[in-house]
Amino acid sequence: MGKKRNASSLISELKRKTRKAYNSEEKIRIVIEGIRGELSIAELCRREGIHQANYYKWSKDCIPSAKSELIRVKL
Repeated sequence: MGKKRNASSLISELKRKTRKAYNSEEKIRIVIEGIRGELSIAELCRREGIHQANYYKWSKDCIPSAKSELIRVKL
């Protein structure tokens, strides 16, 4: 017989396997929408199905890259 698992470990494994992976373009799109300010960050995150901590991490990673790219393009 196979190993027995409790219900919570099965649920955790299922969540990990079905979690949506966001590519760079999707992350940038979401961060730009947040910067626009048409929706609150909480509303945007609910709509996109992400945790607010993910949004702020993505924006922290995205904004310095965007600034350096703008500086490079200006020169």
